[in-house]
Amino acid sequence: MTFYNTLQESEACLRNFDAHEISRGSVIRAVESESCSPERLLTLLSPKASDDLELMARKAHEITLRQFGRVIQLYTPLYLSNFCDNQCSYCGFNARNRVPRKTLTLEEIEREAAYIASTGLKHILILTGGSRPHAPLSYIKSAVRVLKKYFSSISAEIYALSEGEYAELAAEGVDGLTIYQETYHEAVYDRVHKAGPKKDFQFRLEAPERAARGAFRNVNIGALLGLSDWRRESFFLGMHAGYLQDRFPNVEISASVPRIRPHEGDFSGFEQVSDRDLVQMILALRLFLPRLGITLSTRESPWLRENLVPLGVTRMSAGSTTEVGGHTIACHDAEDASQFKIADERNVEEIKAMLVARGYQPVLKDWMQL
Repeated sequence: MTFYNTLQESEACLRNFDAHEISRGSVIRAVESESCSPERLLTLLSPKASDDLELMARKAHEITLRQFGRVIQLYTPLYLSNFCDNQCSYCGFNARNRVPRKTLTLEEIEREAAYIASTGLKHILILTGGSRPHAPLSYIKSAVRVLKKYFSSISAEIYALSEGEYAELAAEGVDGLTIYQETYHEAVYDRVHKAGPKKDFQFRLEAPERAARGAFRNVNIGALLGLSDWRRESFFLGMHAGYLQDRFPNVEISASVPRIRPHEGDFSGFEQVSDRDLVQMILALRLFLPRLGITLSTRESPWLRENLVPLGVTRMSAGSTTEVGGHTIACHDAEDASQFKIADERNVEEIKAMLVARGYQPVLKDWMQL
């Protein structure tokens, strides 16, 4: 049994849940409860609960301090390639977009690695577009061999792999996976993934399980907010994370909450997700899954990122770029070659200073492979 089977059961819970029957008393009980029932998560995500965000925030802050303390892990992305065989409506790397394409050489990867390491960061996330021919597994493993000289923890955000391929990456030194389902709504998924290998909904949905079985230490999942109703997506994201925590207790499970950002192309999403909506989503996830890591990227504004720190966030990106070689060798073509526009352009030192000013400890290294 995989989460694809569980997804059908969760769909039934969602259909049978009547948000109009939720009272303030129901919300208060859901906040104080420790139940992992689907009904509790739906209550925390309900419109009625949005009237009690302050109550939820106090509880979420208390839980986060107890589980994680006042620490925020920092990382930065390193884009290896932007060639892609997929036609995803929401992505600047869409195969149909006429943007400059590049795959870094090993020498260029080393240059990027040396620069990032000079900032003090020891956690890195490597990314590629969805093109196996331009960034095959052998290339990614070669890149990891270079990066291991500079970083104690390497995570990957790449096209979905088989269980055996994930095991190969883990053996090479990759200890984390980030993979977004994008949307848990299968019909919407089919609509926005117009062509390419990524169009296989079930294969992507089950990738986190294959990675967890393949000896990855951390698995980070997410839904791209704006493709479908945010409450629906948040519910399935929470159920997915809970499923993974239950089945892989030795794997750190975390979730990202990315909203669609401007990118090459004219797609801006189907649903609006306000700052308030995002806050409720983060609070609900923290209350529902106290041990869940929550990642907040530079897609969000500096002001919002700062104010969300106490509410459940455990991991943030810093000094980010979404261009291939963007730290040291990005091409300066007139055309935009980024995957999407970031909103928080602060460097590592600025993010560290912000966290310290708010009473938090920025962690640049908390893991080393032996």
